[in-house]
Amino acid sequence: MEKLTLLCTALFLVAAVNSISSGEEQTPAALNFKMKTLAGKDVDLTKYKGKVVLIVNTASECGLTPQYEQLQSLHASLADKGLAVVGVPCNQFGAQEPGTAQEISTFCKQNYGVTFDMLAKVDVNGEKACPLYKYLTSVDTKPKGAGKVGWNFEKFVIDRDGKVAGRFAPNTSPDDPALLKLIDTLLATN
Repeated sequence: MEKLTLLCTALFLVAAVNSISSGEEQTPAALNFKMKTLAGKDVDLTKYKGKVVLIVNTASECGLTPQYEQLQSLHASLADKGLAVVGVPCNQFGAQEPGTAQEISTFCKQNYGVTFDMLAKVDVNGEKACPLYKYLTSVDTKPKGAGKVGWNFEKFVIDRDGKVAGRFAPNTSPDDPALLKLIDTLLATN
């Protein structure tokens, strides 16, 4: 039994050394997902590696829908500094995102001039929640903490290293001073 333990330990160490010496970088957990865009194209979230990412579950028929305007403003003013705003439509809260992908895309562009990345509609809570949201809601992050998404427009901030750095309640507007301070602080780090 002792020889088996030593053998397993040796194999683990060899694999670790090979990984380090080959220059392989570990994909940060928060970006280790593949999803679809609203246009139906595959997207690997590793494309956001090195950026500060603001992930927001969105809806077109919600009282908070005007937050799209502030999200677009953040995107327009901070994308060149390394911020990626990512919208993730969801129909789990009051059935306020009933549209097709094309209807959602058209609504966002026509009403709010959205040019930031929009992913395909998913569930963010429950057994059918997409893997990204299963991960995001499992992390105990300030100020909100771990647990289910409460409503449309809940915000997750991921730092340049791919770690969940903040989680903000739906009624926290995208121009809220605490949210902006976190984003600015994270953008200042390289």
